[in-house]
Amino acid sequence: MEILDWIFVVGYFAFIAVIGYQTSKRIQTVKDYNVAGEKVTISILFASLAASVLGGGASTGMAGNVYKDGYVFMFAFCAYGIASVLIGYFIAPRLKAYKGAQTVGDIMERHYGKKAKLVTGILSVGLCTGIIGGQALALGTMLKVILDIPPLVGILIGMGAVILYTSFGGVMAVIQTDVLQFVLLGVILPLSLIIGLFAVGGTDTLIAKVPDFHFTLLGNWEITTFIGLFVTFLLGEALIPPYTQRIFSSKDPETARKGYIIAGFFSFGFFFITASLGLVAYVLFPGIQTDNALPTIVKELLPVGVTGLAVAALLAVIMSTASSFLNSTTVSFMRDIYPFLSRKKTSDKQELLLGRILTVIVGIASLIFALNVPSIIAALEYSYYLWAPTVVFPLVMGIMWNFRNATVGLSSIVVGAIITLIWTFALHEPFGLSGVVPGFIANIITFFIAHSLTKNNDAGSSAIKVDKEMLENDVV
Repeated sequence: MEILDWIFVVGYFAFIAVIGYQTSKRIQTVKDYNVAGEKVTISILFASLAASVLGGGASTGMAGNVYKDGYVFMFAFCAYGIASVLIGYFIAPRLKAYKGAQTVGDIMERHYGKKAKLVTGILSVGLCTGIIGGQALALGTMLKVILDIPPLVGILIGMGAVILYTSFGGVMAVIQTDVLQFVLLGVILPLSLIIGLFAVGGTDTLIAKVPDFHFTLLGNWEITTFIGLFVTFLLGEALIPPYTQRIFSSKDPETARKGYIIAGFFSFGFFFITASLGLVAYVLFPGIQTDNALPTIVKELLPVGVTGLAVAALLAVIMSTASSFLNSTTVSFMRDIYPFLSRKKTSDKQELLLGRILTVIVGIASLIFALNVPSIIAALEYSYYLWAPTVVFPLVMGIMWNFRNATVGLSSIVVGAIITLIWTFALHEPFGLSGVVPGFIANIITFFIAHSLTKNNDAGSSAIKVDKEMLENDVV
Protein backbone atom coordinates (compact mmCIF):
# COMPACT_ATOMS: atom_id res chain seq x y z
CA MET A 1 0.00 0.00 0.00
CA GLU A 2 1.04 3.59 -0.59
CA ILE A 3 1.39 6.31 2.04
CA LEU A 4 -2.14 7.63 1.40
CA ASP A 5 -3.57 4.17 2.03
CA TRP A 6 -1.68 3.90 5.30
CA ILE A 7 -3.00 7.29 6.39
CA PHE A 8 -6.58 6.07 5.96
CA VAL A 9 -5.96 2.81 7.82
CA VAL A 10 -4.09 4.42 10.72
CA GLY A 11 -6.65 7.22 10.81
CA TYR A 12 -9.45 4.68 11.17
CA PHE A 13 -7.78 3.00 14.16
CA ALA A 14 -7.12 6.40 15.74
CA PHE A 15 -10.75 7.44 15.28
CA ILE A 16 -12.22 4.37 16.96
CA ALA A 17 -9.76 4.81 19.83
CA VAL A 18 -11.08 8.34 20.32
CA ILE A 19 -14.67 7.03 20.28
CA GLY A 20 -13.84 4.47 22.95
CA TYR A 21 -12.16 7.08 25.13
CA GLN A 22 -14.89 9.71 24.77
CA THR A 23 -17.66 7.18 25.38
CA SER A 24 -15.99 5.77 28.48
CA LYS A 25 -16.29 9.18 30.15
CA ARG A 26 -20.07 9.11 29.66
CA ILE A 27 -20.54 5.65 31.17
CA GLN A 28 -22.05 6.23 34.61
CA THR A 29 -24.03 3.06 35.30
CA VAL A 30 -24.07 -0.62 34.38
CA LYS A 31 -27.25 0.06 32.38
CA ASP A 32 -25.31 2.57 30.25
CA TYR A 33 -22.58 -0.02 29.68
CA ASN A 34 -24.95 -2.91 28.90
CA VAL A 35 -27.84 -1.37 26.92
CA ALA A 36 -26.81 2.25 26.20
CA GLY A 37 -29.44 3.62 28.57
CA GLU A 38 -32.19 2.32 26.21
CA LYS A 39 -31.95 5.48 24.06
CA VAL A 40 -31.01 4.12 20.61
CA THR A 41 -33.05 5.54 17.70
CA ILE A 42 -34.20 3.63 14.61
CA SER A 43 -31.49 4.91 12.22
CA ILE A 44 -28.72 4.13 14.69
CA LEU A 45 -30.26 0.74 15.52
CA PHE A 46 -30.45 -0.20 11.84
CA ALA A 47 -26.85 0.83 11.15
CA SER A 48 -25.61 -0.98 14.24
CA LEU A 49 -27.52 -4.18 13.48
CA ALA A 50 -26.41 -4.15 9.85
CA ALA A 51 -22.76 -3.61 10.76
CA SER A 52 -22.90 -6.35 13.40
CA VAL A 53 -24.60 -8.94 11.16
CA LEU A 54 -22.35 -8.27 8.18
CA GLY A 55 -19.09 -9.40 9.70
CA GLY A 56 -16.25 -11.64 8.61
CA GLY A 57 -18.60 -14.44 7.56
CA ALA A 58 -20.72 -12.17 5.36
CA SER A 59 -17.70 -10.46 3.77
CA THR A 60 -14.48 -12.48 3.67
CA GLY A 61 -16.22 -15.81 4.33
CA MET A 62 -18.96 -15.17 1.77
CA ALA A 63 -16.57 -14.17 -1.01
CA GLY A 64 -14.33 -17.16 -0.31
CA ASN A 65 -17.12 -19.74 -0.28
CA VAL A 66 -18.78 -18.36 -3.42
CA TYR A 67 -15.33 -18.44 -5.06
CA LYS A 68 -15.28 -22.16 -4.28
CA ASP A 69 -18.92 -23.26 -4.61
CA GLY A 70 -20.84 -20.49 -6.38
CA TYR A 71 -23.98 -18.59 -5.48
CA VAL A 72 -25.44 -21.63 -3.69
CA PHE A 73 -23.56 -20.49 -0.60
CA MET A 74 -25.10 -17.01 -0.88
CA PHE A 75 -28.59 -18.53 -1.18
CA ALA A 76 -28.00 -20.52 2.01
CA PHE A 77 -26.52 -17.49 3.76
CA CYS A 78 -29.61 -15.39 2.95
CA ALA A 79 -31.26 -17.30 5.79
CA TYR A 80 -29.67 -14.66 8.06
CA GLY A 81 -31.66 -11.90 6.40
CA ILE A 82 -34.86 -13.94 6.46
CA ALA A 83 -34.42 -14.56 10.19
CA SER A 84 -33.88 -10.82 10.81
CA VAL A 85 -37.06 -9.86 8.96
CA LEU A 86 -39.16 -12.50 10.76
CA ILE A 87 -37.77 -11.52 14.16
CA GLY A 88 -38.48 -7.87 13.39
CA TYR A 89 -42.10 -8.54 12.48
CA PHE A 90 -43.03 -11.01 15.20
CA ILE A 91 -40.60 -11.01 18.12
CA ALA A 92 -38.60 -7.77 18.50
CA PRO A 93 -41.51 -5.60 19.73
CA ARG A 94 -42.53 -8.25 22.28
CA LEU A 95 -38.96 -8.67 23.45
CA LYS A 96 -38.49 -4.95 23.98
CA ALA A 97 -41.55 -4.91 26.24
CA TYR A 98 -39.81 -7.03 28.92
CA LYS A 99 -39.05 -4.39 31.53
CA GLY A 100 -35.53 -4.40 32.91
CA ALA A 101 -34.26 -7.23 30.70
CA GLN A 102 -30.69 -6.92 29.39
CA THR A 103 -29.82 -10.47 28.28
CA VAL A 104 -31.42 -13.56 26.77
CA GLY A 105 -30.85 -15.20 30.16
CA ASP A 106 -33.14 -12.61 31.76
CA ILE A 107 -35.96 -13.67 29.42
CA MET A 108 -35.32 -17.39 29.91
CA GLU A 109 -35.41 -16.93 33.70
CA ARG A 110 -38.88 -15.39 33.55
CA HIS A 111 -40.21 -18.38 31.62
CA TYR A 112 -38.09 -21.35 32.72
CA GLY A 113 -36.43 -20.43 36.02
CA LYS A 114 -33.02 -19.56 37.41
CA LYS A 115 -31.28 -22.73 36.20
CA ALA A 116 -32.37 -21.96 32.65
CA LYS A 117 -30.87 -18.48 33.07
CA LEU A 118 -27.54 -19.98 34.13
CA VAL A 119 -27.46 -22.52 31.29
CA THR A 120 -28.41 -19.83 28.77
CA GLY A 121 -25.64 -17.63 30.12
CA ILE A 122 -23.07 -20.40 29.68
CA LEU A 123 -24.27 -21.10 26.13
CA SER A 124 -24.26 -17.36 25.36
CA VAL A 125 -20.66 -16.99 26.47
CA GLY A 126 -19.57 -20.04 24.46
CA LEU A 127 -21.43 -18.92 21.34
CA CYS A 128 -20.12 -15.37 21.45
CA THR A 129 -16.54 -16.41 22.17
CA GLY A 130 -16.59 -18.74 19.16
CA ILE A 131 -17.99 -16.12 16.81
CA ILE A 132 -15.43 -13.59 18.03
CA GLY A 133 -12.82 -16.20 17.13
CA GLY A 134 -14.21 -16.31 13.59
CA GLN A 135 -13.90 -12.53 13.31
CA ALA A 136 -10.37 -12.66 14.71
CA LEU A 137 -9.45 -15.21 12.05
CA ALA A 138 -10.94 -12.94 9.37
CA LEU A 139 -8.86 -10.04 10.67
CA GLY A 140 -5.69 -12.13 10.55
CA THR A 141 -6.46 -13.30 7.01
CA MET A 142 -7.17 -9.77 5.82
CA LEU A 143 -3.99 -8.26 7.21
CA LYS A 144 -1.83 -11.17 6.05
CA VAL A 145 -2.93 -10.97 2.42
CA ILE A 146 -3.01 -7.18 2.10
CA LEU A 147 -0.16 -6.08 4.37
CA ASP A 148 1.94 -9.27 4.53
CA ILE A 149 1.60 -9.25 8.31
CA PRO A 150 1.84 -12.70 9.98
CA PRO A 151 -1.67 -13.92 10.90
CA LEU A 152 -0.99 -13.95 14.64
CA VAL A 153 0.32 -10.37 14.56
CA GLY A 154 -2.66 -9.25 12.47
CA ILE A 155 -5.09 -10.88 14.90
CA LEU A 156 -3.37 -9.23 17.85
CA ILE A 157 -3.49 -5.78 16.22
CA GLY A 158 -7.14 -5.99 15.14
CA MET A 159 -8.47 -7.65 18.27
CA GLY A 160 -6.34 -5.43 20.49
CA ALA A 161 -8.20 -2.39 19.13
CA VAL A 162 -11.57 -4.13 19.55
CA ILE A 163 -10.82 -5.11 23.15
CA LEU A 164 -9.64 -1.58 23.93
CA TYR A 165 -12.69 0.38 22.81
CA THR A 166 -15.21 -2.29 23.84
CA SER A 167 -13.87 -2.68 27.37
CA PHE A 168 -13.88 1.04 28.05
CA GLY A 169 -16.96 2.20 26.17
CA GLY A 170 -19.36 -0.75 26.47
CA VAL A 171 -22.28 -1.07 24.08
CA MET A 172 -22.40 2.72 23.58
CA ALA A 173 -18.92 2.65 22.00
CA VAL A 174 -19.83 -0.48 20.03
CA ILE A 175 -22.92 1.16 18.54
CA GLN A 176 -21.10 4.39 17.68
CA THR A 177 -18.28 2.57 15.91
CA ASP A 178 -20.89 0.38 14.16
CA VAL A 179 -22.35 3.47 12.52
CA LEU A 180 -18.93 4.53 11.20
CA GLN A 181 -18.24 1.02 10.00
CA PHE A 182 -21.65 0.78 8.32
CA VAL A 183 -20.97 3.96 6.31
CA LEU A 184 -17.57 2.68 5.20
CA LEU A 185 -18.78 -0.72 4.04
CA GLY A 186 -21.88 0.77 2.39
CA VAL A 187 -19.70 2.85 0.07
CA ILE A 188 -16.45 0.96 -0.45
CA LEU A 189 -17.60 -2.60 -1.15
CA PRO A 190 -20.04 -1.65 -3.95
CA LEU A 191 -17.24 0.49 -5.41
CA SER A 192 -14.89 -2.51 -5.20
CA LEU A 193 -17.38 -4.63 -7.15
CA ILE A 194 -17.66 -2.00 -9.88
CA ILE A 195 -13.87 -1.85 -10.21
CA GLY A 196 -13.67 -5.65 -10.20
CA LEU A 197 -16.27 -6.05 -12.95
CA PHE A 198 -14.40 -3.48 -15.05
CA ALA A 199 -11.17 -5.45 -14.59
CA VAL A 200 -12.89 -8.69 -15.63
CA GLY A 201 -14.33 -7.08 -18.76
CA GLY A 202 -17.94 -6.65 -17.71
CA THR A 203 -20.79 -8.78 -16.46
CA ASP A 204 -21.12 -10.80 -19.68
CA THR A 205 -17.45 -11.76 -19.57
CA LEU A 206 -17.74 -12.75 -15.92
CA ILE A 207 -20.69 -15.02 -16.64
CA ALA A 208 -18.88 -16.58 -19.60
CA LYS A 209 -15.74 -17.37 -17.58
CA VAL A 210 -17.42 -18.82 -14.49
CA PRO A 211 -18.78 -22.42 -14.54
CA ASP A 212 -22.54 -22.59 -15.03
CA PHE A 213 -23.13 -24.41 -11.75
CA HIS A 214 -21.80 -21.35 -9.86
CA PHE A 215 -25.05 -19.57 -10.77
CA THR A 216 -27.56 -22.32 -9.93
CA LEU A 217 -29.57 -22.70 -6.74
CA LEU A 218 -27.80 -25.87 -5.53
CA GLY A 219 -24.52 -25.71 -7.45
CA ASN A 220 -22.75 -29.02 -6.88
CA TRP A 221 -24.28 -29.49 -3.42
CA GLU A 222 -26.62 -32.23 -2.32
CA ILE A 223 -30.05 -31.00 -1.26
CA THR A 224 -29.43 -32.22 2.31
CA THR A 225 -26.23 -30.16 2.50
CA PHE A 226 -28.09 -27.04 1.39
CA ILE A 227 -30.98 -27.59 3.79
CA GLY A 228 -28.61 -28.26 6.67
CA LEU A 229 -26.58 -25.12 6.08
CA PHE A 230 -29.68 -22.99 5.43
CA VAL A 231 -31.24 -24.11 8.73
CA THR A 232 -27.91 -23.55 10.50
CA PHE A 233 -27.73 -19.97 9.25
CA LEU A 234 -31.46 -19.38 9.85
CA LEU A 235 -31.29 -20.43 13.50
CA GLY A 236 -27.60 -20.05 14.37
CA GLU A 237 -27.77 -16.31 15.06
CA ALA A 238 -31.50 -16.02 15.76
CA LEU A 239 -32.02 -13.93 18.90
CA ILE A 240 -28.39 -14.32 19.94
CA PRO A 241 -27.12 -12.01 22.72
CA PRO A 242 -25.70 -9.11 20.62
CA TYR A 243 -28.88 -8.72 18.58
CA THR A 244 -31.27 -9.03 21.51
CA GLN A 245 -29.05 -6.52 23.30
CA ARG A 246 -29.71 -4.09 20.43
CA ILE A 247 -33.44 -4.60 20.98
CA PHE A 248 -33.08 -3.87 24.69
CA SER A 249 -31.02 -0.76 23.79
CA SER A 250 -33.72 0.68 21.50
CA LYS A 251 -36.00 3.38 22.83
CA ASP A 252 -39.31 1.59 22.17
CA PRO A 253 -40.85 -1.57 20.57
CA GLU A 254 -41.58 0.13 17.23
CA THR A 255 -37.94 1.21 16.90
CA ALA A 256 -36.86 -2.38 17.57
CA ARG A 257 -39.28 -3.73 14.96
CA LYS A 258 -38.33 -1.35 12.15
CA GLY A 259 -34.59 -1.51 12.85
CA TYR A 260 -34.56 -5.30 12.60
CA ILE A 261 -36.69 -5.44 9.44
CA ILE A 262 -34.67 -2.81 7.56
CA ALA A 263 -31.37 -4.47 8.54
CA GLY A 264 -32.68 -7.82 7.28
CA PHE A 265 -33.64 -6.49 3.85
CA PHE A 266 -30.38 -4.55 3.59
CA SER A 267 -28.38 -7.72 4.20
CA PHE A 268 -29.65 -9.34 0.98
CA GLY A 269 -28.00 -6.64 -1.13
CA PHE A 270 -24.79 -6.82 0.86
CA PHE A 271 -24.62 -10.60 0.49
CA PHE A 272 -25.00 -10.28 -3.29
CA ILE A 273 -22.16 -7.75 -3.49
CA THR A 274 -19.66 -9.79 -1.47
CA ALA A 275 -20.71 -13.01 -3.23
CA SER A 276 -20.16 -11.39 -6.64
CA LEU A 277 -16.73 -10.23 -5.52
CA GLY A 278 -15.96 -13.91 -4.93
CA LEU A 279 -16.77 -14.64 -8.59
CA VAL A 280 -14.57 -11.75 -9.70
CA ALA A 281 -11.71 -13.29 -7.71
CA TYR A 282 -12.45 -16.69 -9.31
CA VAL A 283 -11.86 -15.22 -12.78
CA LEU A 284 -8.90 -12.97 -11.99
CA PHE A 285 -7.03 -14.93 -9.33
CA PRO A 286 -7.49 -18.68 -9.86
CA GLY A 287 -5.79 -21.01 -7.41
CA ILE A 288 -5.70 -18.76 -4.35
CA GLN A 289 -6.94 -19.91 -0.93
CA THR A 290 -10.69 -19.38 -0.68
CA ASP A 291 -10.63 -17.05 2.35
CA ASN A 292 -8.11 -14.87 0.47
CA ALA A 293 -10.54 -13.99 -2.34
CA LEU A 294 -11.77 -10.64 -1.02
CA PRO A 295 -8.44 -9.44 0.45
CA THR A 296 -6.71 -10.26 -2.85
CA ILE A 297 -9.15 -8.08 -4.80
CA VAL A 298 -8.51 -5.21 -2.42
CA LYS A 299 -4.76 -5.62 -2.67
CA GLU A 300 -4.45 -6.15 -6.43
CA LEU A 301 -7.25 -4.16 -8.07
CA LEU A 302 -8.06 -1.03 -6.13
CA PRO A 303 -6.27 2.28 -6.84
CA VAL A 304 -4.20 4.26 -4.35
CA GLY A 305 -6.38 5.82 -1.68
CA VAL A 306 -9.31 3.53 -2.40
CA THR A 307 -7.20 0.59 -1.22
CA GLY A 308 -6.69 2.22 2.15
CA LEU A 309 -10.38 3.02 2.47
CA ALA A 310 -11.28 -0.54 1.45
CA VAL A 311 -8.91 -2.03 4.02
CA ALA A 312 -10.44 0.26 6.65
CA ALA A 313 -13.96 -0.76 5.52
CA LEU A 314 -13.20 -4.48 5.65
CA LEU A 315 -11.49 -4.18 9.00
CA ALA A 316 -14.46 -2.10 10.14
CA VAL A 317 -17.11 -4.65 9.20
CA ILE A 318 -15.19 -7.44 10.92
CA MET A 319 -14.33 -5.42 14.00
CA SER A 320 -17.92 -4.22 14.42
CA THR A 321 -19.12 -7.80 14.69
CA ALA A 322 -16.27 -8.76 17.02
CA SER A 323 -16.94 -5.81 19.33
CA SER A 324 -20.68 -6.55 19.48
CA PHE A 325 -20.10 -10.15 20.49
CA LEU A 326 -17.33 -9.21 22.90
CA ASN A 327 -19.55 -6.77 24.75
CA SER A 328 -22.45 -9.25 24.82
CA THR A 329 -20.22 -11.98 26.23
CA THR A 330 -19.28 -9.75 29.12
CA VAL A 331 -22.87 -8.69 29.76
CA SER A 332 -24.12 -12.31 29.63
CA PHE A 333 -21.47 -13.44 32.09
CA MET A 334 -22.09 -10.63 34.54
CA ARG A 335 -25.90 -10.91 34.41
CA ASP A 336 -26.46 -14.65 33.94
CA ILE A 337 -23.45 -16.47 35.43
CA TYR A 338 -21.68 -14.25 37.95
CA PRO A 339 -24.62 -14.08 40.42
CA PHE A 340 -24.37 -17.90 40.76
CA LEU A 341 -20.63 -17.70 41.47
CA SER A 342 -20.75 -14.92 44.04
CA ARG A 343 -23.54 -14.10 46.45
CA LYS A 344 -21.93 -10.81 47.40
CA LYS A 345 -23.75 -7.76 46.12
CA THR A 346 -21.54 -5.63 43.88
CA SER A 347 -21.81 -1.90 43.33
CA ASP A 348 -22.17 -0.36 39.86
CA LYS A 349 -18.53 0.70 39.99
CA GLN A 350 -17.33 -2.79 40.90
CA GLU A 351 -19.50 -4.41 38.23
CA LEU A 352 -18.17 -2.03 35.56
CA LEU A 353 -14.60 -2.90 36.53
CA LEU A 354 -15.31 -6.65 36.49
CA GLY A 355 -17.00 -6.30 33.11
CA ARG A 356 -13.99 -4.54 31.61
CA ILE A 357 -11.58 -7.13 32.99
CA LEU A 358 -13.75 -9.94 31.64
CA THR A 359 -13.82 -8.29 28.20
CA VAL A 360 -10.04 -8.62 28.02
CA ILE A 361 -10.16 -12.27 29.17
CA VAL A 362 -12.80 -13.22 26.61
CA GLY A 363 -10.86 -11.45 23.88
CA ILE A 364 -7.80 -13.56 24.67
CA ALA A 365 -9.88 -16.77 24.72
CA SER A 366 -11.28 -15.95 21.29
CA LEU A 367 -7.76 -15.50 19.92
CA ILE A 368 -6.87 -19.01 21.06
CA PHE A 369 -10.01 -20.39 19.38
CA ALA A 370 -9.22 -18.50 16.16
CA LEU A 371 -5.82 -20.16 15.89
CA ASN A 372 -7.35 -23.65 16.12
CA VAL A 373 -10.14 -23.64 13.51
CA PRO A 374 -9.67 -24.34 9.78
CA SER A 375 -11.73 -21.46 8.35
CA ILE A 376 -13.93 -18.49 9.17
CA ILE A 377 -17.16 -20.29 8.30
CA ALA A 378 -16.12 -23.36 10.30
CA ALA A 379 -15.65 -21.14 13.34
CA LEU A 380 -19.19 -19.81 12.90
CA GLU A 381 -20.73 -23.25 12.39
CA TYR A 382 -19.08 -24.69 15.51
CA SER A 383 -20.48 -21.77 17.49
CA TYR A 384 -24.01 -22.19 16.16
CA TYR A 385 -24.14 -25.76 17.53
CA LEU A 386 -24.34 -24.18 20.98
CA TRP A 387 -27.38 -22.03 20.22
CA ALA A 388 -29.70 -23.13 17.42
CA PRO A 389 -30.62 -26.60 18.81
CA THR A 390 -30.81 -25.49 22.42
CA VAL A 391 -32.12 -22.00 23.23
CA VAL A 392 -33.95 -20.70 20.13
CA PHE A 393 -37.16 -22.75 20.25
CA PRO A 394 -37.92 -22.51 23.98
CA LEU A 395 -37.05 -18.81 23.86
CA VAL A 396 -39.52 -18.17 21.02
CA MET A 397 -42.22 -20.26 22.70
CA GLY A 398 -41.79 -18.26 25.88
CA ILE A 399 -41.92 -14.89 24.13
CA MET A 400 -44.77 -15.68 21.74
CA TRP A 401 -46.97 -18.01 23.83
CA ASN A 402 -45.89 -17.31 27.41
CA PHE A 403 -44.76 -20.86 28.28
CA ARG A 404 -43.56 -20.98 31.89
CA ASN A 405 -42.22 -24.38 32.90
CA ALA A 406 -38.72 -25.09 34.21
CA THR A 407 -38.79 -28.79 33.34
CA VAL A 408 -39.82 -28.07 29.76
CA GLY A 409 -37.14 -25.43 29.19
CA LEU A 410 -34.20 -27.32 30.67
CA SER A 411 -35.02 -30.74 29.22
CA SER A 412 -35.41 -29.39 25.67
CA ILE A 413 -32.08 -27.56 25.92
CA VAL A 414 -30.22 -30.61 27.21
CA VAL A 415 -31.68 -33.10 24.70
CA GLY A 416 -31.13 -30.74 21.77
CA ALA A 417 -27.48 -30.31 22.75
CA ILE A 418 -26.90 -34.06 23.19
CA ILE A 419 -28.43 -35.01 19.83
CA THR A 420 -26.42 -32.31 18.06
CA LEU A 421 -23.18 -33.56 19.60
CA ILE A 422 -23.91 -37.20 18.76
CA TRP A 423 -24.92 -36.42 15.16
CA THR A 424 -21.91 -34.17 14.57
CA PHE A 425 -19.01 -35.77 16.40
CA ALA A 426 -20.04 -39.43 16.85
CA LEU A 427 -21.91 -40.03 13.58
CA HIS A 428 -19.95 -37.38 11.59
CA GLU A 429 -23.04 -35.78 10.02
CA PRO A 430 -24.66 -38.54 7.91
CA PHE A 431 -26.00 -37.49 4.49
CA GLY A 432 -24.01 -34.27 4.80
CA LEU A 433 -26.73 -32.88 7.08
CA SER A 434 -25.64 -30.38 9.72
CA GLY A 435 -26.07 -31.52 13.32
CA VAL A 436 -28.16 -28.40 13.95
CA VAL A 437 -31.13 -29.95 12.08
CA PRO A 438 -31.61 -33.19 14.10
CA GLY A 439 -30.68 -31.30 17.26
CA PHE A 440 -33.34 -28.66 16.62
CA ILE A 441 -35.97 -31.32 15.83
CA ALA A 442 -35.11 -33.18 19.04
CA ASN A 443 -35.29 -29.88 20.91
CA ILE A 444 -38.87 -29.29 19.66
CA ILE A 445 -40.06 -32.85 20.30
CA THR A 446 -38.66 -32.86 23.82
CA PHE A 447 -40.25 -29.50 24.55
CA PHE A 448 -43.75 -30.75 23.78
CA ILE A 449 -43.29 -34.17 25.42
CA ALA A 450 -42.09 -32.51 28.62
CA HIS A 451 -44.97 -30.06 28.43
CA SER A 452 -47.56 -32.84 28.03
CA LEU A 453 -46.09 -34.72 31.00
CA THR A 454 -46.03 -31.72 33.35
CA LYS A 455 -48.94 -29.50 32.29
CA ASN A 456 -51.42 -31.17 34.66
CA ASN A 457 -49.27 -30.90 37.74
CA ASP A 458 -47.07 -28.37 39.47
CA ALA A 459 -43.78 -30.24 38.99
CA GLY A 460 -42.60 -28.01 36.19
CA SER A 461 -44.20 -24.67 36.88
CA SER A 462 -43.52 -24.57 40.62
CA ALA A 463 -39.80 -24.30 39.95
CA ILE A 464 -40.35 -20.78 38.64
CA LYS A 465 -40.91 -18.07 41.21
CA VAL A 466 -42.33 -15.07 39.41
CA ASP A 467 -43.96 -12.26 41.36
CA LYS A 468 -47.11 -10.47 40.24
CA GLU A 469 -45.27 -7.32 39.23
CA MET A 470 -42.99 -9.25 36.86
CA LEU A 471 -45.94 -10.99 35.28
CA GLU A 472 -47.70 -7.66 34.73
CA ASN A 473 -44.59 -6.23 33.08
CA ASP A 474 -44.20 -9.06 30.60
CA VAL A 475 -45.47 -8.72 27.09
CA VAL A 476 -48.06 -11.48 27.10
